[in-house]
Formats: sequence, structure tokens, C-alpha cells
Amino acid sequence: MQKRILSILIALVAVVAAIWLYHTPEKEYKKISGDTQGTTYNITYEYKKTGDLQLDIERLLHKFDMSLSTYIPQSIISRINLNDETVVADKLFTRVFNEAKTVNKNTGGAFDITVAPIINALGFGFTPAQSVDSATIDSLLQFVGMDKVKIENGRVIKESPNIMLDVNAIAQGYSVDVVAGFLDKKRVANYLVEIGGELKAKGVNPKGESWKIGIDRPEEGNMKAGEKLQAIVAVNNRSLATSGNYRKFYEKGGVKYAHSISPKTGYPVLSRLLSATVMAEECITADAYATAFMVMGLERSIEFLGGHPELDAYLIYSDDAGSFKVYTTKGMKPNIVEEL
Repeated sequence: MQKRILSILIALVAVVAAIWLYHTPEKEYKKISGDTQGTTYNITYEYKKTGDLQLDIERLLHKFDMSLSTYIPQSIISRINLNDETVVADKLFTRVFNEAKTVNKNTGGAFDITVAPIINALGFGFTPAQSVDSATIDSLLQFVGMDKVKIENGRVIKESPNIMLDVNAIAQGYSVDVVAGFLDKKRVANYLVEIGGELKAKGVNPKGESWKIGIDRPEEGNMKAGEKLQAIVAVNNRSLATSGNYRKFYEKGGVKYAHSISPKTGYPVLSRLLSATVMAEECITADAYATAFMVMGLERSIEFLGGHPELDAYLIYSDDAGSFKVYTTKGMKPNIVEEL
């Protein structure tokens, strides 16, 4: 008798659970987009009681720009570059500066935010390009080096007033972390934050699956993101950033000048590595190392990744015949959904 009653109760529980699941509404997602940092942002998040968060996110991004944008004269970093002695570094600037110091040390100087004077002179930065020769590069190299700048009591101390900082290769990734942190505080369980191609994904997409992200094929002329893909990867509770020199170069006298500038030599890096996609817990980290790998080149990057299991990467390079080849870390392989 007791077993029969127990069986009936179990059946009732199953029926109630089935009814509850049947009537549970599907998750509703909201998409918002806009302009920031000279690029765009696209955010998809699970909509519950949070409402439309676009205005809050725009305020966050404006605050971010007022700290770290070299294109805003009133920003903290612009004032530091102009040697304004009254400026005090805020938490945003300090976080980026400290992470830049760490990555600089770990990569043997391959990543360096003080390379700004050379980037500017070559026309890749925030000031007009100059007429550059070897003498110009040599003269500017004396102002490059993370050992020449530090923060003391909130003040940025530079060895020379000619030292300038450019954080574009790391700040965009950090802006992703800032927005993602905001969504975390709002208890948003599922989201994708993408700013200028750098991103962080958490939970699942509207289909209940891991977020799927395309990695662009590094072909000349492939200027539109997502048009020609090399691979599709799944990202869940991690960040992803890609750096490549196949879009950002200019041609002068028949010579193509790559965007990846070596802080050691001051000249564009000649490397078979065409694109570096890095997956890490934080986007600030992924962004910085993706840039560093483009400077380090294929062999050094592979060696570095072997000693840093916290990082995963998908490296696209050219072999001796000019064909595309791929190096994938062990941790990245399970995330590859498709290679095209």
C-alpha cells in the first residue's frame, strides 16, 4: 500500500514538473548597440527585471573614454601625455597601467604602451603622421620603455616629458570587462558583450547554446568583420580578443607598413603570424596578449603559450608556400565548432 502511494506521489510530482516546465516562458533577450572609442559595441543579454540598460552602459563607456581615450583632449590619459601636473590617475587608468606593466614584463617588452611616440610618427596613433626615417626612429626610441614611467600616489611619473602612452591595444578589452562586470552586478546570467571585436560571453545564447564567435580569415581585402571566416569557436564564461596586421597597414613607396610595431626596434614586425586570437578569463588580458603575440611572432608565441596554460590561442600563419596554417592550443581545441 505504501509503495503504491509513493508511486502515485512520484507520478504527481512528475506531472506538476512537466506542467511547470511547459508553462515556463522562454528566456527573453535584449540587443543594444552604439558607438564608443571610435568603434561600435553590440551587447545581447537576458532580459528579466533589468529593463533597458543601454543608458547605464553608455554612461559607463563615457566615463571610460574620459579616463583612457587618447582622442579626447580632456581625458586623463591625454592630460598625462600633455604633462598636466594636476591630473590624478583614476581606478580605470590605474588598472590598465598595472596590467600593461605585467604583460610587458611577461613578454620581455613585446607589449609596451610607451611606444606611442613611434606609433604616432608612423601614422597609426592619435597625432598626424610625420616624415619618418631611421634617424627619427632612433631619436624616439629613447622615450620608449615601461621602466621609464610609474605611478606614485596616484600621479604618473615620467622620466621625460616626451614619453607618451597609448593604451588602445589593451583598453578596449578592459572596456568589455567593465561592461561585463556591470551586467554581473545586475545579476544577468547570460550575455555577450562585444566592443570593437573584443568580447566576453557568459552563460548561453537565446537558443540555449554556448555563444558562437567567428574568427576572421586574415586575407588582404577582408575588411568587413564576419564576411570571410577562418573558424567558429564556442565561448562560455571567458573572453576573446583578436589582433592581426592584415587590415591595419598603409603603403608608401610600394612598401606595406604593418600595424604591429616592435617596441624594441621601432619598426613594423615582419612575421609569418597573420592573426592571433587569445582566450582568457578577462578581456583586458586577452587583448594585451593578442597584441603582444603579433610582435613576438609565431615561434615565440607558441613557446610562451606552452608556459601559460591560463591562456588559449588560435594562431593563423603563413607557411613557406604562402598557404594559411593554424596553431591551436590544447585548451582551445574543444571550443572549435567549425573550421572553414
